Amino acid sequence: MHPFRSPSVRPAISRYPFRPFSPVTLFRMAALSLLALLPLLCPGRPALAEEAPLPRPASQPWAVVEAAARGSTVRFHMYGGMATANRYVDGFVAPELARRYGITLMRVPMEAPVFVNRLLAEKSAGRATGSMDLLWINGENFRNARLGGVLWGPYAPALPNMALTDPVQSATDFGYPVEGYESPYGRAQLVLEYDTARTPEPPRTMAQLGEWAKAHPGRLTYPQPPDFTGSAFIRQAFYALTGGHAQYMRPLDKDLLGRKAPALWTWLRDLAPHLWQAGRAYPRDAAALDALFARGEVDFSVSYHPAHAQALIDDGTYPATVRTVALDDGSIFNTHFVAIPFNAPNKAGAMVVANFLLSPEAQLAKMDPAWWGDFPAIEVGRLSEEWRARFAAVKMGEATLAPDVLARRAVPEIPADWLEALERGWDAEVLRK
Repeated sequence: MHPFRSPSVRPAISRYPFRPFSPVTLFRMAALSLLALLPLLCPGRPALAEEAPLPRPASQPWAVVEAAARGSTVRFHMYGGMATANRYVDGFVAPELARRYGITLMRVPMEAPVFVNRLLAEKSAGRATGSMDLLWINGENFRNARLGGVLWGPYAPALPNMALTDPVQSATDFGYPVEGYESPYGRAQLVLEYDTARTPEPPRTMAQLGEWAKAHPGRLTYPQPPDFTGSAFIRQAFYALTGGHAQYMRPLDKDLLGRKAPALWTWLRDLAPHLWQAGRAYPRDAAALDALFARGEVDFSVSYHPAHAQALIDDGTYPATVRTVALDDGSIFNTHFVAIPFNAPNKAGAMVVANFLLSPEAQLAKMDPAWWGDFPAIEVGRLSEEWRARFAAVKMGEATLAPDVLARRAVPEIPADWLEALERGWDAEVLRK
């Protein structure tokens, strides 16, 4: 299902992922996310959304926006290597948009750095009308797009369904202020997938995982950074091996990086000879790692979507004995987003799609592993009792960890400039050493 391709260095991509959150979970995640607001204090950032007037059509009544979108085509550019996400967009979102608004949704597979670079080139060339309407983007790609001035907005405050979201959760993206230039799509958290038939008791910390790899040579690997999942794995190792995440919840401190990162590079270099292919090659992306795991060549896969394993069990890719684990010393979580290009030809249509993606109907379907298994970007507690009951009734499957287990291990994403520094460091200090 996921053919393995020879490893190659690729630009970073953002992908990004239950039952409704309990009040304790909401408090924990909100408190963690508050740490990521520190970059709001840094100079040189774009104007706050509340300081900027909404552009047309975002400044128009919502009924006018819907009328302009009706019967149009929206081109949704998104990472195409995740079968469950593709299934959800093609099988649920597109038919519903056609039924409700007469909108034709065209899913265009493209990695985030590719469309960001295309937008930068179009802006440089003065191309006022492009060919992309909506983007699945977050992390360093969002930051680079904002710094390059290639996103349109602020538009998110105009979406009626933004009232269902947590303003703290949607305020920053990898520590960078969103300011209305993105709208939430889902929530994610990093887990390891393992087969209980092969590995009855998995490691519980990053250090234990390293010791396990040395005792089982060739049975562990991770996607090659800057693939998003591989990059997330080294970020989580960075937290676990250098004293935790809190010290990094601010703009990049090169002196701190210089003091802390060597412990990570030493650990990863020491680990490499014990990995699959003796560390001479790495899976190109998470899909390639899934294929290795499904074929039994390695004993762990890595996913940023806690229900991913259950979805692959349900479609027959994984055996029913697969389970997931969130490491005790931290499991990175984030919110993933969509955005609208500065030169999108159908901004009204893009807004209607972004708003529909936040609807209870779309978020409920997205949560179902039969479609995707992605966690809700809305706060289920803000919904009616009937809707809360419908979310509570979704069966996430035995392979998906309970929300309280995930929440106890949740740690926030590192700011984007740290992420880029770590990806460059991995290339120089691990891959090329």
